[in-house]
Amino acid sequence: MRVVIGEDSALFREGLARLLADAGYEVVAKAQDAPGLVAAVDAAAPDLVIADIRMPPDHTDDGARAARRIRDAHPGLGIVLLSQHVETRHSVDLVSRGGFGYLLKDRVFDVDDFLDTLRRVAAGGSALDPEVVSRLIGVRRAADPLASLSAREREVLALMAEGRTNVGIARRLYLTDRTVETHVSSILAKLGLHGSEEDHRRVLAVLLYLNRSRT
Repeated sequence: MRVVIGEDSALFREGLARLLADAGYEVVAKAQDAPGLVAAVDAAAPDLVIADIRMPPDHTDDGARAARRIRDAHPGLGIVLLSQHVETRHSVDLVSRGGFGYLLKDRVFDVDDFLDTLRRVAAGGSALDPEVVSRLIGVRRAADPLASLSAREREVLALMAEGRTNVGIARRLYLTDRTVETHVSSILAKLGLHGSEEDHRRVLAVLLYLNRSRT
């Protein structure tokens, strides 16, 4: 598997490159800033990108913004973002398109789990750190946000998590399209997922369901 690394810390960048090489990956390029990362991906045509969220030149969310540009230009490319903190503005859009992973940097030290994440993302799947999911969905981890849903609403949400559209859900549950729309609206309201220009509420609901299913 061909990998491009975007990381401004030389120590972490070289350590990650060595880990990947020892595991049989081919590191085809390493970038120290966001513009260099975009250029490296365009030039090297990798199978996977691993990038820090905070990179030069601004040291804010440059890596996440670069990841969105890369995803727009290379829709099938797997992308894994690493960070010491949680950034939500660009992440929801990325996870909604699949082939995306978001891990806190501490997770890299669990090598087997980290390598499994890379394989899953490169194959088109998603992998999100539990802490990231909690921040993305904006709920307290101690609570059960699904408790307020009816049995039918849980069925609808489970089918949403399978990637089914409202039409597909209606056919599966023998409901009308309008009834499914009502259930979806109720689910989003009960989960506290209110309208926003930046948030994909349906994706957030699915993230919440998947996160709760693993606990």
